[in-house]
This record gives sequence, structure tokens and C-alpha cells, in this order.
Amino acid sequence: MDHPQLPPEDFEKKKFDFIIVGGGTAGLAVAARLSEHPQFTVGVLEAGSLAHGNSTVDCPGLAGRALGGPLDWGFTTEPQPGLAGRTLPWARGKVLGGSSALNYMTWNRAARQDYDDWRELGNPGWGWDDMLPFFKKSETFHEPSDTTQKATRVALHDGVVGHHGPVQVSYPLEFTASHQLWHRTLNAVGVETNDNHLAGRNIGCWTSVVSVDPRDATRSYATAAYYEPNSSRPNLFLLTEAEVHEVLLAEDGDAAGGWRAKGVGFAHGGVQFSAFASREVIVSAGSVQSPRILELSGIGGSAVLSAAGIPVKVDNPNVGENLQDHLTTTLVFEVDSSLRNPDDLQIESALAAARDQYARTRTGPLTTLPVSVSYVPAAQFMAPETIQVLLSSFTPGDNTTTERDALLRRRFASRSDVLGHVEFIFDLGNWGVDCPPDPSGKKKYASMLQILQYPFSRGNIHIRSSGDEGDPKPRLAIDPQYFGGRRGHLDLEVALHAHRFSERICSTEPLASIIRRQVWPVPASSRSDDDLRAWLKRVVTTDWHPVGTCAMGGKAGVHGGVVDERLRVYGVEGLRVVDASVMPSQISAHLQATVYAIAEKAAAMIFEDNLVSATVAS
Repeated sequence: MDHPQLPPEDFEKKKFDFIIVGGGTAGLAVAARLSEHPQFTVGVLEAGSLAHGNSTVDCPGLAGRALGGPLDWGFTTEPQPGLAGRTLPWARGKVLGGSSALNYMTWNRAARQDYDDWRELGNPGWGWDDMLPFFKKSETFHEPSDTTQKATRVALHDGVVGHHGPVQVSYPLEFTASHQLWHRTLNAVGVETNDNHLAGRNIGCWTSVVSVDPRDATRSYATAAYYEPNSSRPNLFLLTEAEVHEVLLAEDGDAAGGWRAKGVGFAHGGVQFSAFASREVIVSAGSVQSPRILELSGIGGSAVLSAAGIPVKVDNPNVGENLQDHLTTTLVFEVDSSLRNPDDLQIESALAAARDQYARTRTGPLTTLPVSVSYVPAAQFMAPETIQVLLSSFTPGDNTTTERDALLRRRFASRSDVLGHVEFIFDLGNWGVDCPPDPSGKKKYASMLQILQYPFSRGNIHIRSSGDEGDPKPRLAIDPQYFGGRRGHLDLEVALHAHRFSERICSTEPLASIIRRQVWPVPASSRSDDDLRAWLKRVVTTDWHPVGTCAMGGKAGVHGGVVDERLRVYGVEGLRVVDASVMPSQISAHLQATVYAIAEKAAAMIFEDNLVSATVAS
């Protein structure tokens, strides 16, 4: 990186056109695109540090090892009544590149209908056909080699992938032994192979694409893709370890709502600073931090702000609401002990050997990732009468059913056979919650994850009064309300039926040929539904895909959301939110590819809007 960071004192004095709050997945993409235009000066403030050369970030096979460490915010949820009072750790990237530096690199897209639903909710320009150019703009897809094509069933995705974008995406060069059995097993239980899962129809099984640069077998994430190649631009400035605590708002009689964003307040090294933007402040701090920053700035529900001691400037109770997350359960199996297994890397000597091989040849176990993926419609693992029982809890027409509720109902009613309601991922290794490995180290394991894609649970993220005189700062309360609220119990029922389908998959040949026994939990066939529900409450966890806390309001406008279809915050001029929090409804996909596309689209809109305003002003 050729462009040195500005000291905070100089950052404070710099005249910026745009200040971006958060140098993560979305923030760095927006910064790179806006700084392509030399007339704009762009500043980025990131609370985390650089992770350049950090092997737990760069090396695919070490994915997950940075979780819970210094590169992770280390958030924790409020106790969840629906999960027997448990609190869950919520990993979020506190590092340049954000969560794109910590995730498991899965690269996929949701169903066409998921994005079309955003448009139908009243957000023009957000359907599948609108988003596809921005998906393609963000990526360079590397076609699989002949060797890879012979090793497993992969797709070329002709016409729907990009070939000139910043993020490098590819199929792994090596696969775990279990993947060779995946397609045939899923086909045997009636799940067909999808040979073009990036084209807007994602049901079926496939070999997943990952955000890995095949030229050197390293993670391709926001820092490497969007920032480092552009860091020497004279109009792009970065300051890390700078935590923004407020968007500075000025009263403006000419502005819609009477307020205009003029800059931000941030802390660096324990010292408070301010920085100013003449055009826009863009909040890209993620689904957890973006609503927090808005509330600390006086934008949020009056009850929440007043209780936290924050003066109300823009009263919008939707800030921090509409939280939706993907719920995950893991089954663990003992497998053939001869299989090379990621758990082997827990042994120091095996890890050292793998590191040496990776350093010398960019091959071996540190290049593998979980890529055995399937998205399965509810109609394939739930009986029609069971789905009808779920839908009976909705009462369309009552005044408490929102348009988003009606959308969710349609996803299980008329679309129960065309959408992937649950994602299943199988890979070697023990990923179980509270499932200790064999202390002798002689046993090998595999795991099946089942991940609910369209949750009924709705939670929130808000600031709360700390109640501590020694620490007057409001604390952050993350309350996903898993299995809770009006309809969260329906997630438990979907999880129960998905669990039984997971066991069916793993008892089917040829996958069953490597499985010795199920070790976590006791097989469902010997458990009652009530027993299984109790177990699910004890072990379900997050897949780290929170969305919706600063959602696009659509047809309901400010009464239904936080930003409009151009991601402008209601009631404040010159302020936008660009990250996963703007998604009005959850999607059937891992989030990173969609977040990059959102950022690419947002950057184009920001440029367009500011070009128009400059033309009008002249």
C-alpha cells in the first residue's frame, strides 16, 4: 500500500466531499468507486486495524480462526428466551475489510424472486435484473481448470458472471473426500444438481464458488480487492483505529426534514476529533453498527433515544428494527478414520506441515473450504399439511400484518417449491456446538449444517442506557429474538423438519458409506418431536448474516423503513446507509456477494445524484 494514512489531526483538517463510516465490505467498495472520479475527495474511517499479511485472514484453510480474536468486535446477544435464555456470540469484523476478512468465503447469490421482492415492496431499481450488472461488476470469475472439472461437477456460469471486477472468485483447486459423494447423495434423495446456481435460480445442490484468488490461493476480500490496488490515489484517504460515534447534523431550513449531515465525530487513541464532508456522509458500518451510529446521532425512535439520554433530532422508530438473521443447527457424525480431515489441523505437527506445503506450493489442506452446498425448498422436506399449519398463524388483513409479513407468507405458500428455504452444507470436521471431539484424537468427524433462509423471527438492535454512573456511554443491545416474538416459533418447526431431512441425507449412499454413526445429537428417529425441539433451542446459533436494521422503506416510506430506494436516510440531507442493513427482507444466500453488489449500485447512484446536483448548482 503506497498511500500512507493521514494522522487524525490532518484527517480532521482535510476538506472531504464524502466521508465513509466503516472500511468494510461495502465501505471500501464505495470508496474505491467514488475515488475513481478525481473531482471527489474521499475519506474512510475504520474502527479496526490493518490485517495485511495475517495468515488467519489470507489463508483459506484457516477461515474461522480469527473469530473471537482482536479482529472481531466480539458482540454478544441479549439473553434469548426462545433459546432457553442463552446468549450467543456475534462475530463482526473489526478490521479493514470488515467481515469480508473473517467469513468462510462462500460466494453465491439469492433467488431472482428475493431481489424482485425488494422491488415489489416499493423499492424501484432493486430487482434481479437491476442488480445483475452490479454483481458482475464486483467480480472476476476464474473458470475452473480441466482438472477441477474432472474432479467434481462445476459450472461455467456463462453470461451471468463478471470477468473484470475487483473480487477474485473461483472454485477450490482441492476438495475434501466427502465432496466427491455430495452430488450423487443429494440426487438420490430427490435434490437435483443445479448447473447454473448464480443465474437467479439457486435451488438444488452444487459445488460452491468461493472468494479466493486462484493465482496465489489467498482470500480475496474488500481490502485486497478494492482498497490496496487504489490506495495510492491522491483523492482517497484512510484512517484506521478511528471509531465513529456520531454523525454531525446541522439544522437546515432548506433540507428535507430540516437536518443536513455535515460530518462525523470520532475517537482515535482516546482523543476526540471531527471531520467534515461537503457532499455526503455514508454510513457503512454494517447491520449492527449502522443503526447504533444513527441512534447516537439522534436519529431513531424517540422512546429509545430518550431512555439512552440522546436528544431526538429525527424521530424514526424503524431504526434498529426489522433484524433478520439466518439460524443454524449442526449435526455431527463420526466418519472413516482414514479420511484426511480439517480437524487434523488442530494437531500442531499437522498444522505446521500444512503451513509449509501451502507456503511452498499453494496446495494442500489449507486451500480447501466447505463447498458441498444445497438449497432445498420447504415442499421437499415438509408435508403440504405441515406448511399449511405454519401459514395458519398468519391472518392476512388484520392491522398487525405488514407487507413484509405478507411477503414471508408467500415464500412458504405459493413459493414453497421454487425457493431454497433451507441451506444444507456438509463437510469433514467437527463444527458442533458443545460437541467435544474424541480426546484420544483417533476419531474423525463430519458435520451437516442446516441454515434457515427465511426467518419468521424478527429482532432489533438498539442503544440502551448503561445504567452505570462510571460509564455514561450507551451500551449496544443485540436482540435477534430467535424462536421468539409473534411468529418465531415457526422457525423452530422449520428447523425440526430440516433436521430430519439432514439425517435422511446422511443415511443415504454414497455419503453414508463414510459415516460410522451420528454422535450429535442422538438420531432423531429415537427422539420425540418435543425432545428435538428442546435440543434445537439449546444448540441453534447464528450463521452471522444479520440484515434489515436500516431497511429501505419502500411503499410505506418513513413509516416502514430508514432509507429510501436511493439509500438516503429519511429526514436528513446528505446522509446515506450502504451495507446489509438496508435489505428490507432476508435472502436465500450468504451475504457477501450481495453486499458488494449493493455497494456497487450505491456508488453509481451517489455519483449520479452528485453529478446532477453539481450541474444544477452550476
